[in-house]
Amino acid sequence: MQQILYDISHYWSGDCSAAANGDLLKASDMERSKQRILRRLLTNPAQKDASGNVIVAGDYIFHPDYGAGLPRLVGSLASPAEIRALIRGQMLMEASVARNPPPDITVTAISDGINVQINYTDASTGTPIVLAFNVNK
Repeated sequence: MQQILYDISHYWSGDCSAAANGDLLKASDMERSKQRILRRLLTNPAQKDASGNVIVAGDYIFHPDYGAGLPRLVGSLASPAEIRALIRGQMLMEASVARNPPPDITVTAISDGINVQINYTDASTGTPIVLAFNVNK
């Protein structure tokens, strides 16, 4: 019997969702993948100085190096190519993202933020997935 893993349906910066029966809504498969990718990309890791000392704590105190920190890049001098490379590296850390074909990532500057569109393939089903979101200041 195959065991299916679920997460609670909880998109970044939103509330947990309720199922029709009043329980917490579960997310699996592609929705679980999207939620995990958004959480990874939008979570700020700890910032360290040249000696490795933490100067700004990360969002997850028990995993200080977790995340891409896209919100910190809004208004920075990071180029779209640097942001794409950061996103690609973080995407490939997710088990649900196929390595081949690699994710296709578009980063566009918008007023007070960046727009990101990621086309990737689900590793277990081979289904193409589009994930698009804005990161605002």
